[in-house]
Amino acid sequence: MDCLREIEGKQAHDPIFIEKMNKSSTRCVCVPGPVIVGAGPSGLAVAACLKERGVPSTVIERSNCIASLWQLKTYDRLRLHLPKQFCELPLMGFPTEFPTYPTKQQFIDYLEKYADKFDIRPRFNETVSHAEFDQVLGFWRVRTVGPKVEETEYVCRWLVVATGENAEAVVPDIEGMGEFGGDIRHTSLYRSGEEFTGKRVLVVGCGNSGMEVCLDLCNHSARPSLVVRDSVHILPREMLGKSTFGLSMWLLKWLPMRLVDRFLLVVSRVMVGDTARLGLERPQLGPLELKNLSGKTPVLDVGTLARIKSGDVKEGDMFSEKDGLPRRPFPNGWKGECGLYAVGFTKRGILGASMDAKRIAEDIERCWKAEAKHSMAFARSLLPQSSP
Repeated sequence: MDCLREIEGKQAHDPIFIEKMNKSSTRCVCVPGPVIVGAGPSGLAVAACLKERGVPSTVIERSNCIASLWQLKTYDRLRLHLPKQFCELPLMGFPTEFPTYPTKQQFIDYLEKYADKFDIRPRFNETVSHAEFDQVLGFWRVRTVGPKVEETEYVCRWLVVATGENAEAVVPDIEGMGEFGGDIRHTSLYRSGEEFTGKRVLVVGCGNSGMEVCLDLCNHSARPSLVVRDSVHILPREMLGKSTFGLSMWLLKWLPMRLVDRFLLVVSRVMVGDTARLGLERPQLGPLELKNLSGKTPVLDVGTLARIKSGDVKEGDMFSEKDGLPRRPFPNGWKGECGLYAVGFTKRGILGASMDAKRIAEDIERCWKAEAKHSMAFARSLLPQSSP
């Protein structure tokens, strides 16, 4: 494809660009395919789908490894909360010997083998500082800063944002934090409850991470308290011998969402009891309907409720946090304007990211082939016509 030649030709006749390059030490790189920002599961999935369709891509990652959140910012006991068949990336399943709920290290190994299989080689230690669509060139300019403060500008036709829903730790400003003499840390800095043995620990938040951290603290003989403000749906991880998620997906093929929600709540009541008695009020909407409308994920219990019932954990109040996700709801939030895409912001985990990755690859492939066809036709028009 003559994409690079087109960029270079436009740049050669762009006086602003020429003046800018003459005054700047910024290195300019013309990318034939899309630039993908982020080398987590979502970014890897898009790169693999594009590779399968013959479209090259350049992956930029600010950290020094793929899946940096999984490798550097997760606790030791973490496992996938959903069965592995719902968490695999496009074009490559998990090894058959992996358990139903792979461990943190097993998932990291899977991602590294995934990157090797599709020859995905991210440009590590490059942080995107600015990105804008150049109306004159008709291309994206993506500027990055390296570890030695060196600047690089990538010029590309498409830009895919795969930075993740949880890329930045959000620590609320709570009154009294400055005077508190103890340790305050975000869960991204928590590794194991071993260092908290015998200590009283307040866990703020009743999501899957907060509940699992409480369980880990209990297992290491710490004394955690759980602070909850919002209502929350807590479901057993498995129902009737099947994963709750898998059973829900199967029932939705035959029943409306509200009936499936009623079924989940009835079975949950039988299996885990009335959570309201523990201070964990359920929302008015059912778990699936709430997830579909707001993206709020139900908590899949892995043993924390038993600890709460036994008195090992206590409860209280909590506050919610706002996010900055795509404005258009799932499944339409993956595509923007001027070749801009977003992947991994569906609030539907790796399964949602995989669905977005396939859609983005299909859309870029269609544009890629259309532009290639246009470039070939233009090139033929420049060839000298033979005389009859």
